[in-house]
Amino acid sequence: MEKVTVLGAGLAGSECAWQLAKRGIKVRLYEMKPQRMSPAHSSEYFAELVCSNSLRSDELTNAVGLLKAEMRKMGSLIMESADANRVAAGGALAVDRVGFSKYITEKLESNENIEIIREEAVDIPDGEVVIATGPLSSDAIADRISELCPETPLHFYDAVAPIVSIESVDMESAYYASRYDKGTADYVNCPMTKEQYLDFVNELVNAKEAPVHGFDDAGVFEGCMPVEVMARRGVDTLRYGPLKPVGLKDPRTGEEAYAVVQLRMDNSDGTIYNMVGFQTHLTWGEQKRVFTMIPALKNAEFLRYGVMHRNTYLNSPKLLNRYYALRSDERISFAGQMTGVEGYVESAASGMLAGIEKAARVLGLPHVDFPQETAIGALGHYISEGSVGDFQPMNVNFGIITPLGYRVKGKRNKNAEISKRSLEIIDELLNKEVLSLEDNC
Repeated sequence: MEKVTVLGAGLAGSECAWQLAKRGIKVRLYEMKPQRMSPAHSSEYFAELVCSNSLRSDELTNAVGLLKAEMRKMGSLIMESADANRVAAGGALAVDRVGFSKYITEKLESNENIEIIREEAVDIPDGEVVIATGPLSSDAIADRISELCPETPLHFYDAVAPIVSIESVDMESAYYASRYDKGTADYVNCPMTKEQYLDFVNELVNAKEAPVHGFDDAGVFEGCMPVEVMARRGVDTLRYGPLKPVGLKDPRTGEEAYAVVQLRMDNSDGTIYNMVGFQTHLTWGEQKRVFTMIPALKNAEFLRYGVMHRNTYLNSPKLLNRYYALRSDERISFAGQMTGVEGYVESAASGMLAGIEKAARVLGLPHVDFPQETAIGALGHYISEGSVGDFQPMNVNFGIITPLGYRVKGKRNKNAEISKRSLEIIDELLNKEVLSLEDNC
């Protein structure tokens, strides 16, 4: 049996390699770290989380919660690691980012079906290939992809939020709580009065930004928008976004503040926290000046400042089929954010689907054909044919999943019913030969 080459050991590449290996397929997994780092990466481990440490909601009334449940049923390595390295985050699934990546790295390195090659992939090899080099692909492999896919790629800009040490947060001006008291009180909430908020927004919109070649507000992906770009959309935009105070009553007063900045735990020791929704491309000096206007962060120690980088995405509906394979040459598949799925879980899910379907191709078995009634199948449909107009990166959502066909009262009840249907379909699909193969990991 021929080997499958997987280029890139991010979330998508790691999951893809795992799905192939567990079906007895030999895998060559290329990863250029630590020999070479992208602008956003710093760890030697695979599946590095470069932005938030949250994998978002874990509830079945949320589409990403459904996607996680589907992946768990199908033996996802990413979900296995996330569950093993979970940190407190209310109703969300957040992880210790180092423990999460280390777990995945050790699992892949110890698998006898996976050969790890720690060097930059500069070309697309012959044979069956999955390209999961990410939106920050090195110039060499990006050039090869451009030659393979002559359509003009899309460019978006992603921003990363700052991280602070919890001991530097003024807890006299902050309090622990989760919105609507949902789950445990895992977030540090930093309230602001109306006057403090208005002063903060004024300084934020006028703060100096770090130069990023070719950047303008129109080129920002909505799901990862810099906080200063949001502030420029209107004085109350942040209050209806990441600084929304609704459901965050101060336990000391029983009242809601005018605006609230939330901090979320970023490691299992609970010593570092990230500023939720505070992706930014302000200069580091301006970040310190403006963000310390938040009363609880007046003496904050910034362990990492926010940064911005350009991401590249394929024009996937014109190039890829529902299996994430290149229409013009199905031996080559893609996975991860470069296909236009947005988010950690979505990237891993694309790697899972690409890996399972590549395994079916290599083993001479029928495709699984995940239907659009499932979250994982709906993503495959969206990137291959479901986009209308200009193709843009998309998080999983119930809008791209096939409707129920009958009325259910209440949005949460409807979403729960869609999730129930999807998981029943996944249970049926587990009988498919390529999914029911003996686990060889």
